[in-house]
Amino acid sequence: MNALQGFRVIDLSHVIAGPTCGHYLAQQGAEVIKVEEPLQGDVLRAGKRVQVDAGVSVGFATLNAGKRSVAVDLKTPAGIAALKQLAVTADVFIENFRPGVVKRLGIDFDAIRALKPDIIYVSISGFGQEGEWSSRGAYDHVVQALTGMMSLQGSEGDDPIKVGFPVIDAAAGMVAAQGVLNALVRRLRTGEGARLDVSMAQAALQLMLSPAVAAGFEGRDRPRPGNRGFSGSPGAATFRCADGWVATAANTGPQFKRLCAELGDAALCDDETLLDVQALRAGEGFVVARNEAALHERLAVAFARQPAAELERKLAAVGVPVARVRSLSEFVGEYAAGGMLTAPVSSVTYPGGSVLDLGPGFKADGVVPAPRKPAPKLGEGNAELLGAQAGGQG
Repeated sequence: MNALQGFRVIDLSHVIAGPTCGHYLAQQGAEVIKVEEPLQGDVLRAGKRVQVDAGVSVGFATLNAGKRSVAVDLKTPAGIAALKQLAVTADVFIENFRPGVVKRLGIDFDAIRALKPDIIYVSISGFGQEGEWSSRGAYDHVVQALTGMMSLQGSEGDDPIKVGFPVIDAAAGMVAAQGVLNALVRRLRTGEGARLDVSMAQAALQLMLSPAVAAGFEGRDRPRPGNRGFSGSPGAATFRCADGWVATAANTGPQFKRLCAELGDAALCDDETLLDVQALRAGEGFVVARNEAALHERLAVAFARQPAAELERKLAAVGVPVARVRSLSEFVGEYAAGGMLTAPVSSVTYPGGSVLDLGPGFKADGVVPAPRKPAPKLGEGNAELLGAQAGGQG
């Protein structure tokens, strides 16, 4: 589904949030031209780990495969002129400078719209283009702290805990890409361009939509759930097994009964000191504990006798939602092998090895997309895209 084929995107962003937006647009067929400064390019090119090609880290390759690169010195009049010349040919313009920078450079929304009246101009920042916090710098973990996300992880009494990957950066890029798609559809209908103001703080709230709305309504936070399920059912939690961990979601009465049977403790379902047995037998709603700590301990003892992989297989066979706790590398290996999920997975080949291309995140018409071209070398598109207006590469 290359529905965006024929649309040109100028991606003036760097690191994760902005490039993620361009990444998803490229996944759906858009021509994405990444504009970088001439000496080092996007800071993500250097990376912290393995380089798969000269100037291409695994992290850079992940978000920039299939894009084109031009190196333009925006500190020079020639560089600005070259970018503006390119912008005239574009449908979408993405930037993630701190608010105010693009205006000083003369490439803000008004300036680009004067050149291309139907441009879709996307600004991605920490806290939006206006307001008290707009001028502040932002990084993912700082926004996690601000928005309450750190306070949701872990159990009551724990220190604040951040999510273990730059979740808000990624979410901001995905929200921006969704906004671009919406704006493109409107432009097809009306001919109008758009100015999109996307902030990491807003993206964080989108991820936490349900608890955020509940907190606003109730005026308080709900207890931190730790590794337990959000339903509150005692059978929805994460338990240590004999050789690992599993997470189960035995939320309903029938699910909980099957869980206890497979654990070899069917009698637990009749223990009125631990459970609301009447509701359990009636199968009404989620299972309710009478003595949550004692019930969890009894379940934990039963789980501890079971091998994790075998228990995962047995519970899945009787319809109890379950998964053995895996490392990320273990899951990615299973996912890429195709046995677990029939997902569209391909790879992009570089001199330093192959990098997985996990696709746009959905299947379309049962077709596995063709592998994309490798991430571009810095400025490799200057001659073709800018010609004499190369604007100071080198």
